[in-house]
Amino acid sequence: MKKNEQKGHNQESRKLYFPVVEGVLKALKEIFNENKKADKVISGVLKSNPKWGAKDRAFIAENTYEIVRNWRLIKYCAGLGDLKVNEERHFLDILAAWFVLRNEDISNLHFAKNTDVNGIWNRYEDAQKDRKLKYSFTNWMDEKLSKETRINWDEEVEAMHVQADVYLRVNTLRISADELIDLLKKQGVYTKKVPGVPSALVLEKRHNVFSLEEFKKGLFEVQDAGSQMIVDFLEVSPGQRVVDACAGAGGKALQIASYMQNKGKVIAMDIEEYKLVELKKRAKRNGADTIETRLIDAKVIKRLHDSADRLLLDVPCSGLGVLKRNPDAKWKLQPEFIEEIKVVQQEILQNYSKMLKPGGQMVYATCSVLSEENEDQVQKFISNNPDFEFVREQRLTPAVEGFDGFYMALIKRK
Repeated sequence: MKKNEQKGHNQESRKLYFPVVEGVLKALKEIFNENKKADKVISGVLKSNPKWGAKDRAFIAENTYEIVRNWRLIKYCAGLGDLKVNEERHFLDILAAWFVLRNEDISNLHFAKNTDVNGIWNRYEDAQKDRKLKYSFTNWMDEKLSKETRINWDEEVEAMHVQADVYLRVNTLRISADELIDLLKKQGVYTKKVPGVPSALVLEKRHNVFSLEEFKKGLFEVQDAGSQMIVDFLEVSPGQRVVDACAGAGGKALQIASYMQNKGKVIAMDIEEYKLVELKKRAKRNGADTIETRLIDAKVIKRLHDSADRLLLDVPCSGLGVLKRNPDAKWKLQPEFIEEIKVVQQEILQNYSKMLKPGGQMVYATCSVLSEENEDQVQKFISNNPDFEFVREQRLTPAVEGFDGFYMALIKRK
């Protein structure tokens, strides 16, 4: 971003009016003061005022996400340094600095009347010399990731700093990729296939795909291409018994069911019942009849011992591979959480792996780029469990593949 150069997709500056800017202000307060997730906050804010048109809604969503993504840089440019922002005046200073950096017309904004435009740009130029400021990362996160030998952090930090593409997963239980491409084109939504990921399409231009009839009919789901590759790695076949042991809302369980052509059984498990309730709704929409949901407890795990042909362990993790999709995690994640979640990951590997049949295969997966959550965990498990053998692994990173950052390891029970 340079002086007199627009950041983002808007090429022409427009006069800003406070009622719309207030939507961004409201969202930022909830994200940072109330510690709410950005995607849920933005959805709630947009629903709060039905009078906003499509352009206003897009403005609020885009600017909120980009301010969160660039939070440390904008604070610095606004002259707030590392001050903890919680007062409205601070938020307004950040908004003024951000709109200056975007070369927006702020003459209508009462709170921006005395904005030091030159000071903002001088601090911006100064920030370009410091990677942590330029790309808005915390000190501890930058230090930790720069020591990670399996990635090039200078390349990854830049790749993680841009808005994530929108990927769709074609529900092959209902439609083929070519048919879906043609159907969406008639709606003015242009997509193209993703090389190497047979079930994935990528949007050529952002669009609210959740409002489309094709989505409501279950013809596709929104799912990152890298996430879809994890199910490819599992090598499922029709007729198998597959356990997705950390299913969440079930994106991968739905993909597994489609790959199995609704033949066999997919057991989707989670510790949160509300996620499984949501999965049941999605499964009905997708026509995925083979999915059975189970709430995790010790008895359920024991009853499933030695029963699965395939087992997916998409374990809880730091999320350090998906920061461009979840930029607020940069400010909410704490280093001690990584130490805590590593214990959980190893416990899941040790306990849940017992559900796999002899001769069966499982995938251990994370959305992290840290070796300590990935390769190190797999090596520890294999060394402690001689009846399992490592087959292969794969890393995906934003800088190399362009998808979210994922790790996956294929492990076989002897």
